Amino acid sequence: MAAVHYLRSHHQEATDIYKRLLLENREDLALNVYVAMCYYKLDYYDVSLEILAVYLQAHPDSAIGVNLKACNHFRLYNGKAAEAELKVLMDKGVNIQSNELIRHNLVVFTNGEHAIQVLPPLVDAIPEARLNLVIYHLRHDAVNEAYELVRDLEPTTPQEYIIKGVVHATIGQATGSREHLKIAQQCFQLVGTSAHECDTIPGRQCMASCFFLMRQFEDVNIYMNSLKVPAHASTP
Repeated sequence: MAAVHYLRSHHQEATDIYKRLLLENREDLALNVYVAMCYYKLDYYDVSLEILAVYLQAHPDSAIGVNLKACNHFRLYNGKAAEAELKVLMDKGVNIQSNELIRHNLVVFTNGEHAIQVLPPLVDAIPEARLNLVIYHLRHDAVNEAYELVRDLEPTTPQEYIIKGVVHATIGQATGSREHLKIAQQCFQLVGTSAHECDTIPGRQCMASCFFLMRQFEDVNIYMNSLKVPAHASTP
């Protein structure tokens, strides 16, 4: 049940189940990885690292564990910090190039380096590979290539809806196509109004984008102002 919740992006529900299982089976160290993955998805990167440390203490050369630690460091710090974590595996003699997930994440950590060589073969194996390849194409103004990757995509996660929406919005604004703009608007609205995303930063950005495409600029400002960080705020 927890796995089903996780796959449906219901990460809080998955976390609650995994935490209960962990309390009942503390000797099952792998559960720490599942809980850490959930907290990573919930943007609690420090908590994820704390829980993951219990597992890595017993299995320091675990590719899955070290990769998750690297992902947390990427979110908390930068790509260089994430790469440094993966170097731990290399120092232990692990061939990280044979691991598809790590090869994919190295592209992300290096801001798209070797994306064209690494990502295309992984598109059908790792869902994020398709999305990151789309992002790569958009950054390099290859909109048609990006569109080919999302044209037949049936989104199931907020990230997929957002990426598909961005591609259609880009094409719609460039060509004046109402059809593309309508699809983009629908994608953004579905994320922005969902119960799990409406109060998140991506969710509010999606609603701002939706209202922007509808030319309701006062509503855009309301959502964008809700995201502004006060000048005196510190970073936790």
